[in-house]
Amino acid sequence: GGPGAGVHARVDAVEAPDPAEHGPGAPAAEECDGDGAGPDGPAFEVIYLLEADDRAVARLRTRLDALGDSLVVVGGDGLWNVHVHVDDAGAAVEAGVEAGRPYRIRITHFGLGDAHTGGGRPPRERVQRAVVAVVPGEGLAGLYSEAGATTVLARPGEPPVSGELVEAVRRAHAREVVLLPNDADLRHTAAAAAEQARTEGIRVALIPTRSAVQGIAALAVHEPERRFDEDVVSMTSAAGATRHAEVVVAERQSWTMAGICQAGDILGLIDGDVAVIGADVTVTAAAVLDRMLSAGGELVTLVLGDEAPGAIAEHLEARVRESYLAVDTMVYRGGRQGALLLIGVE
Repeated sequence: GGPGAGVHARVDAVEAPDPAEHGPGAPAAEECDGDGAGPDGPAFEVIYLLEADDRAVARLRTRLDALGDSLVVVGGDGLWNVHVHVDDAGAAVEAGVEAGRPYRIRITHFGLGDAHTGGGRPPRERVQRAVVAVVPGEGLAGLYSEAGATTVLARPGEPPVSGELVEAVRRAHAREVVLLPNDADLRHTAAAAAEQARTEGIRVALIPTRSAVQGIAALAVHEPERRFDEDVVSMTSAAGATRHAEVVVAERQSWTMAGICQAGDILGLIDGDVAVIGADVTVTAAAVLDRMLSAGGELVTLVLGDEAPGAIAEHLEARVRESYLAVDTMVYRGGRQGALLLIGVE
């Protein structure tokens, strides 16, 4: 697999066994999903959203770390996404109850092999539906995986090729796949991958997400139990209702819609066009956010790159709280994602 092949997630879809899927042409089962849940690994994957304060979450991390492996806890400001592989699913949920209020709890049994398969895994049944998403950094890959998506990592300056997307669609092992390219420049690559997957008998819908924040909005309304076209329409409209921006460092002098920028300037791009040119990351980000919120909005999503200034999230959250009543802010850490900051407003 290409970048991100180690990140593997199951979707909470109806898992109906279909003997026809396992003829000679069926892909061989993956022996290991690269997530520590081999034959001797933990039996359950536990995922939930959690409302809790930072101190309680720090204690929760320690407890879950002792219970199992593949622990990922992301979020902030009282709302967290928790993902862990454990043998005692009850204890993992109980730890969440002690820390705060867990909800949308999902427990998946890894279906370890029985005597007939000699301890290895049985061939994995095709799930009904999966989401495959291109993400710009490891931090977001973790977030998307917890939301049930199979991810393809796009490193700065290295966009994935269509073969990597096809590979991820196969890895998702589903009859129906929703594809989120999360980048306007990947539209043709994703369309080619979707076409190839269709020739292999997989039903694929390509949602034209132009940013990872639009993908987050689409994933938030994804419901595998709904009819495929209804799910796709709902995800597409959630993505379309999310305006996206990014704050980046200019690499060279160029003409933009906001004037001439020099190398090293801080650029704020809204919906793909340069809207603000500044010298300071936080000031530029605040100007971008003000422009976006002047048109209305209920939820701001901030995805911080690892080179963003330390206090930028607190500064922007305080600004939203003080100037825009009834607007919520979610903050995620994106890691090495190219942009200093991604912003979504829905």
